[in-house]
Amino acid sequence: MPKTTKTGKAKKSELPSTLERSDKKAQDTFAKTYDSALEEYGDEQRAAQTAYASLKRTHEKVGDHWEPKDSSGPSDKKAEQGRKSNAKTAGGVDANASKEHLYDVASKLDISGRSTMNKDELVDAIQKANEKETRKGRS
Repeated sequence: MPKTTKTGKAKKSELPSTLERSDKKAQDTFAKTYDSALEEYGDEQRAAQTAYASLKRTHEKVGDHWEPKDSSGPSDKKAEQGRKSNAKTAGGVDANASKEHLYDVASKLDISGRSTMNKDELVDAIQKANEKETRKGRS
């Protein structure tokens, strides 16, 4: 099912819930990439993976929505190494961001113990908090 209208705008009714709560740029990036990838590969799962990979270059998941990153680029080791990589994805968390940025995101999400966490622990805690917020947002 196409995610964009004939005019190229994202169909909100076709977007994942986290994107419904995100800005227009995030919605359009995901929808346009999805439609292009679906046309190219003919596989909805691969199209969705491609669309999320594209979205993660410009946005990061914060709670139950996507926010623009300060600078574009790969969000984690898997994004850096490509589709065939065995590296673990960070689920939309910008794992390549500075520890200070990750701490700020953890503060936004009110993650306890964040001041004693190292960078990897912050990424894991943010990912868990994002999943929890997404579940709440879907109810």
